[in-house]
Amino acid sequence: MKNLSAIIFLFIANSISGISQGISMIAIPWYFARQDAMSTFGLIYILTNLISLLWVPYSGTFVDKYNRRNIFLFVTLISGVLLSWIAYYGFQHEGLSVWLVGFVFLFTFLNYNIHYPNLYAFVQEITEVERYGSISSYIEIQGQTTNMLAGATAAMLLEGSQDGQLNLLGVNINTGWTFQAWEIHEIFALDAGTYFLGFIFICLIRYTPLAKRKIETGPIIERLKVGINYLRKHLKILVFGVGSHAVFAMAIVTTMFIAPIYVKNHLLEGGDVFATGKMYFAIGSVISGMAIRYIFRNINIPLSIIILTGTATFACAMLSLNTMDMIFYLMSFIMGMSNAGIRVQRVTYLFQHVPNQVYGRAMSIFTQINTLFRILFLSLFSLAFFQKGHDIIYAFAIFTGFLLLAIFVLIKIYPRLEKSK
Repeated sequence: MKNLSAIIFLFIANSISGISQGISMIAIPWYFARQDAMSTFGLIYILTNLISLLWVPYSGTFVDKYNRRNIFLFVTLISGVLLSWIAYYGFQHEGLSVWLVGFVFLFTFLNYNIHYPNLYAFVQEITEVERYGSISSYIEIQGQTTNMLAGATAAMLLEGSQDGQLNLLGVNINTGWTFQAWEIHEIFALDAGTYFLGFIFICLIRYTPLAKRKIETGPIIERLKVGINYLRKHLKILVFGVGSHAVFAMAIVTTMFIAPIYVKNHLLEGGDVFATGKMYFAIGSVISGMAIRYIFRNINIPLSIIILTGTATFACAMLSLNTMDMIFYLMSFIMGMSNAGIRVQRVTYLFQHVPNQVYGRAMSIFTQINTLFRILFLSLFSLAFFQKGHDIIYAFAIFTGFLLLAIFVLIKIYPRLEKSK
């Protein structure tokens, strides 16, 4: 396999920074939930998504124009410096304001908006066509393994261990190890350090491009139009990209916003249960990443995505009726399995059907549409009704209907997609 060392170094760098990023993105929602400030977090999350609408198209043009390794170097270095400064401020002032914590969330989220399109486009650029399916599985396994480790670590850091008890996969284990819960700025300091470590591994990447592309030098607006025109000419790709992204919209709103409220107000539990739910989500994702291509080896990609979307719909319906921690963990596992399986299959299909020259811009358009859905749901679920008592369960009932609609759209477009398998 050509460029094997480059892919290995890329995965190592992605894993190192991914663990602490994952811890931060678990810690931040729980920080707001613990202070009964989820309405404030909802506003920050909506603002973040609104900014994403403007940022995502430009990030896509950058991915398609500039050297993708250099993009990783620049973003990683800037992130490390910024998080270091904020962590230092927190140590100096013995804490951070709500708005500085919200800013870290916004920055990290916008970082994701360029990181993942750049990751997929870079991997597509340096991978042989016949390995697209396996490499998309490896990306998912690597990403979700880091999320699993982040969930396990966050469960310890968010609550600490005053009596030697640690929550591991929902089971309290007496380790005899006592320590204080970490403050949010201490978690940000850990995040900053791993950015710098990841930067070192990215510097080691050497590769030979396998997918040919020309560097475009025209105005950004003209380069944006290339991606739009491509999808206008390939409407089945557009509909598939939007419909197959529905579970991701549900998953990201759930894990970042709904789950903290669900755990605190409905299950009446603490941050360790929230973090453990994220860990089960990641475990489901890892297993799916390893097995999904084998499970659906005799089924074409569009049909497999319809089946997995149905599985995620079942999980949402169950969570709207649930009152038990273990059911929450099980449905989180199923959601993670469904979301990761869809992503592996979706990325493989798009690798096969979208040229590398326009891949970043096509992905940015899908992300924009998905962001609009997230803004809609966040605006709805930020209402006071969903913040009171057990009413957050109705959010999962609404998501059940949303995913049923996505299944209907995918079934309608399926005959055209099946012909191009």
